[in-house]
Amino acid sequence: MASESAASESNVQSVTYSSTRGDASQKSLSFRQVVMQGLAHDRGLFVPDTMPDISMDEIEALRGKTYAEVAVAVISKFVKPDQVPKDKLVDIVTRSCKAFRAEDVTPVIDVNGHFVLELFHGPTFAFKDVALQMLGNFFEYFLKTGSNDGRLAILGATSGDTGSAAIYGLRGKEGIDCVILYPKGRVSEIQERQMTTVPDDNIHCVSVDGTFDDCQDLVKAAFREASFRDEVHLGAVNSINWCRVLAQTTYYYWSYLRVTDKHPDAGLVNFSVPTGNFGDILAGYYSKRMGLPVGKLIVATNENDILHRFFTKGEYHRYDIQETISPSMDICVSSNFERYLFHLAGDDPATLTSWISAFESTGKLTITGKKLEEARADFGSARADTTTTLATIKEYNDKHGYMLCPHSAVGVSAIQQLDMVNSSTVCLATAHEAKFPAACSRAVDPLPTPPPELSKLYALPTRSTDCPNDLAVVQAFMRRRIQDRVAKGEKKDDSLKNLLIGAAIAGGVVLLASTLLNRKKK
Repeated sequence: MASESAASESNVQSVTYSSTRGDASQKSLSFRQVVMQGLAHDRGLFVPDTMPDISMDEIEALRGKTYAEVAVAVISKFVKPDQVPKDKLVDIVTRSCKAFRAEDVTPVIDVNGHFVLELFHGPTFAFKDVALQMLGNFFEYFLKTGSNDGRLAILGATSGDTGSAAIYGLRGKEGIDCVILYPKGRVSEIQERQMTTVPDDNIHCVSVDGTFDDCQDLVKAAFREASFRDEVHLGAVNSINWCRVLAQTTYYYWSYLRVTDKHPDAGLVNFSVPTGNFGDILAGYYSKRMGLPVGKLIVATNENDILHRFFTKGEYHRYDIQETISPSMDICVSSNFERYLFHLAGDDPATLTSWISAFESTGKLTITGKKLEEARADFGSARADTTTTLATIKEYNDKHGYMLCPHSAVGVSAIQQLDMVNSSTVCLATAHEAKFPAACSRAVDPLPTPPPELSKLYALPTRSTDCPNDLAVVQAFMRRRIQDRVAKGEKKDDSLKNLLIGAAIAGGVVLLASTLLNRKKK
């Protein structure tokens, strides 16, 4: 029976993906293609052509499984052996999970009558480690099995956490160069040091004179230029890459199981998500569409509240970025929001494209009537300014002995504002508080002792390159760095070749001498 089941699964095709913008050449692409390509060539984002279902029986069968086992089961709904053989998928996910300090990978903690999903136990102490450890291993597998002639040049933008998580997921990977753009002076010192202290020669950190949105625009512009994209084999690590979103669905299933372990009658489980680029909460939305019993998804924002304004008033209107104590959320244009807008538009590329065109030309998109009602049915939202965020950090430390980072505190504040502090609500703790000592010390003094992995960063040498907000300069930098590394690789190959030739000659000489000696003895 088991062999029949395995044979049946091997005949099932993986989910395919198409661009939100509807270009004919960007339809029905494979998982391998969308992971390696990152951004659709028509500037859209890839979304699943079909949404796989998961039954309650299947969910219950995951109870008691390890995180890796749960993750493989969820990802297997999208990725079948025609894309990644099952044993390879298990290996990719298992190795990714071993990079985490916690046995549970993402522990679920009961605090103040609600749950906290701790997503900061990975190498860089932030939630993005979950997806980027997996993405790095998927890249490695695809490159080794024929994609891109074995080479990939990653160009990523970070508001703080994506950069270091991508770097730790890609450092030392054969055939991969990783260039990370970050806004100069707009990430915390720890976040910057997590990136710039990594010595691997395939890692390149670039400090851009601008905001995160500027960095993100540079990445998108590079992808739009076909000649450059093809020349360097450009790839993406930001959440525009579908693999990021897919990997993040896994911890919604994990946390649902842990909540209902303790409260079997919980019913629907709510999630409050500190939100910047919309990828994290989008994973919850897709999990809900698959069949996971999710109640309300809460979009929690700081002063950069474009998403809160959308879900309360239907106004997706772009304002200037405000610098806050939660820098990873200092974003005014949420890239992943296009995926949700596509679904809100009835999966119609024409409607979505008209909405995006209007927004790009005016900086404003306004939704009213039934569409706004539908959006509000999918998501709730709340906004926490700096004063509120600091008060929440202090309250949880003083009253509950639990330390929140500024981003996680925004998510906790949201459920307080919406009167959703209960045993059916999970707040996503997206980063460790020690990454933001300057902000947290404004609420708690003295601060808890930071993990040694972060403390030691202050003693390590750093390296980064300053760069203007100029696409041509960024492209020239990437070309130069890739050429330098390829040249180094060729020198290493030549050295190895010479060493092998020398060894072969030496071995031949020894063999000849031995033969002559034997003849002499005879």
